[in-house]
Amino acid sequence: METNRQKKIAGVLQKDLVDILQGEVRKNAISNLVISVSKVSVTTDLSVASVHLSIFPQEKAAETLAAIKSNTPLIKHDLSQRVKMQLRKVPNLTFYIDDSLDYIEKIDQALKGEENPIENRDLLAKRKKS
Repeated sequence: METNRQKKIAGVLQKDLVDILQGEVRKNAISNLVISVSKVSVTTDLSVASVHLSIFPQEKAAETLAAIKSNTPLIKHDLSQRVKMQLRKVPNLTFYIDDSLDYIEKIDQALKGEENPIENRDLLAKRKKS
């Protein structure tokens, strides 16, 4: 279970990461790309933050994630400049694609069709750990 401290730090990181990532998209004049930070979770020792990103359109997700991962040190530096008054040490960042919307959409489609995963559990795709 997350402590209040972990939740507060995750909230601070999430807000600033949204600003940083969306600022980069605007600065580089990349049109029709939307990046949102859907969830940030921090380990109990506050050393690692897992950042889950929703990237739209979906086709650009892998390429965008690779670009973000290659720029992690710069993103961490920007983040440290923003949160230096709140945090002594900025956690290491690990980025993931948040596939929960796809997962929900697949369930919705399955429930609408004849292939009902509640009656036939084999139809549900196993959830990927990213």
